[in-house]
Amino acid sequence: MALAFCLAGTVALNAQPAVRDKLAAAKTVQCAFTTYATGTWKNGEAQGELKTAKLSVQFTEINTDEGSARMVGGFGTYDIIVRLSPGALHFIQAFRDGPLYTTTIFDKESRDGKLKAVHTRHEYADVALPGFTSKPEQYYGECALGP
Repeated sequence: MALAFCLAGTVALNAQPAVRDKLAAAKTVQCAFTTYATGTWKNGEAQGELKTAKLSVQFTEINTDEGSARMVGGFGTYDIIVRLSPGALHFIQAFRDGPLYTTTIFDKESRDGKLKAVHTRHEYADVALPGFTSKPEQYYGECALGP
């Protein structure tokens, strides 16, 4: 029994570097987020709400050595920062007019070879416009790595 436990632990430890190597080698990433939380403040009290989502985010020209990538979205293509860390690949997009978007892909499989991911939007506006982010949002989903 002890031998089986030790061998199972060895397999799990060996699997993680393979996923980390895939994160480091990825040149494209396609993400799909199906759930998100929004935040706001009412009478000074922070409040959150969980909702369903249908958000896709794509990253191309990923170069973890240089720390660069491109984000392809509904409003165009943007040069962004990418950082590889132990256990995750981070994409950082800081807009000149204020908002900050981050996407983190964890080295943990969700299903079918895809990896768990979170996408966060740091924005706040007094007026909500349909189709635009007006409150802080955090999306949950998964990403597929490409060559």
